[in-house]
Amino acid sequence: MCLRKQLLSLIHRKGELEEEWLKEAGLSNLFGESAGDPQESMVFLSTLTRTQAAAVQKRVEMVSQTLRKRNKQHQIPDVRDIFAQQRESKETAPGGTELQSLRTNENKYQGRDDQASNLVVGEKKPILPEETPASETDINLEVSFAEQALNQKESSKEKIQKSKGNDATSPNFRVPKDKTGTTRIGDLAPQDMKKVCPLALIELTALYDVLGIELKQQKAVKIKTRDSGLFCVPLTVLLEQDQRKIPGTRIPLIFQKLISRIEEGGLETEGLLRIPGAATRIKNLCQELEAKFYEGTFNWESVKQHDAASLLKLFIRELPQPLLSVQYLKAFQAVQNLPTKNQQLQALNLLVILLPDANRDTLKALLEFLQRVIDNKEKNKMTVMNVAMVMAPNLFMCHALGLKSSEQREFAMAAGTANTMHLLISYQKLLWTIPKFIVNQVREQNSGNHRKDKRAMKKLLKKMAYDREKYEKQDKSANDADVPQGVIRVQAPHLSKVSMAIQLTEELRASDVLARFLSQESGLAQTLKIGEVFLYEIGGNIGERCLDDDTYMKDLYQLNPNAEWVIKSKPS
Repeated sequence: MCLRKQLLSLIHRKGELEEEWLKEAGLSNLFGESAGDPQESMVFLSTLTRTQAAAVQKRVEMVSQTLRKRNKQHQIPDVRDIFAQQRESKETAPGGTELQSLRTNENKYQGRDDQASNLVVGEKKPILPEETPASETDINLEVSFAEQALNQKESSKEKIQKSKGNDATSPNFRVPKDKTGTTRIGDLAPQDMKKVCPLALIELTALYDVLGIELKQQKAVKIKTRDSGLFCVPLTVLLEQDQRKIPGTRIPLIFQKLISRIEEGGLETEGLLRIPGAATRIKNLCQELEAKFYEGTFNWESVKQHDAASLLKLFIRELPQPLLSVQYLKAFQAVQNLPTKNQQLQALNLLVILLPDANRDTLKALLEFLQRVIDNKEKNKMTVMNVAMVMAPNLFMCHALGLKSSEQREFAMAAGTANTMHLLISYQKLLWTIPKFIVNQVREQNSGNHRKDKRAMKKLLKKMAYDREKYEKQDKSANDADVPQGVIRVQAPHLSKVSMAIQLTEELRASDVLARFLSQESGLAQTLKIGEVFLYEIGGNIGERCLDDDTYMKDLYQLNPNAEWVIKSKPS
């Protein structure tokens, strides 16, 4: 009887976590618990890959089982039926050509493995010395990571070679050149990022499912925290304090100042970050900073370089919720168990996307600083693995999860997570990139929702006895009406030349468009440079997207012909 109760309790807890997962994935209205538009969920589900759909279905079935155990009468749809409906609606939906073109790259998984799928699953090997040269190859961001893993799994059933992501055959990875432009975190408007995060969660779960690794999510726990101060204070509270002093602050001021103080001492100091400051002095400095930092009376000259480094590590370690977030810390820790370096990077990429803004921005500032330390390794002797070993315990330990810090535990944690820390430092550009297949799924959702709204509007107009032909005419894009074929009109409301028609060519890039506008500026405006203003893709099948300089405009125009093109500065 006792065993049965424990089993029921375990199922109940598991079900609660899966319910939470579905809410995060934006699918809570499958259970009638949300006021959201069920049609939007249908559009969302219709964009999922087979592995993503399987991940959703698995969680729905787990929640369904839990609800039955609770003896609650919930109308729980079978996800297989939902996807069957979506397939039927796709086949009959009018104007599906744009969606099909968006799916072209995604469907590559049906008959072809990606370049990286030559990496196969096996035992863990020790990390190689950093001097070992490795080949460099593009990481595949066009095809779902879980689909790549599934294809790799299927293709290696007959020939299983024992190998791991850190062996001699493992290449270094780089962000591939994409003619429609690389999308980085921060390039998309908030309404599009709201669609990216659920997709990233589902994709991460699908990847872990395919690889047979449990994605351990920690439910956010309520703990007592300080509501003011510097150390042992939540990031959100710190930023609220800081924004009262400096509006728009995205990284805690104390964090910025500690990094600045370390750099003032020179990054060539041997043993930087490894050699600790004196414990008594650190304790006294903490107390003094708490009392004087915001008053501006703290004497920074009294802080030695190694003390500042110790304070920085202490700040990270003493956060009441870890920098890698309570919810995803265990998932970050599990990255080391993934079979290949390629898959470890894919998982980290998705986890970085899922972090709250404050955590992600602060993590980025930390990793950029650590890279600057490593750039001076010839003199400070702090190679990337040395820095990773020193910093891993500070990021991967968490008091909020009941993990007491001890020297033995910290050593074990450092050894286990140093490789993950190594990847975080070395692959920042890649990890802060939103994979193309996810951006394409966002485009599909926007297109699906737009068609749904359009159908509703047509129905309303018909009901009101409006002339259908007149509506169709009004519905045409201004671009189509005013601009000849093969030409785009670029708006620049804050520049001297507010509008310009630009002929599309095979080689025209976003940087060329910006250069044309900026070359016509005069006076004070002439000081504007590329890097201060950006070309944006707005509307059509995207909310708003800042284009990287190497975006080929003709390729992007073909992907999103109904977009408007606007030059403006990035919001701070």
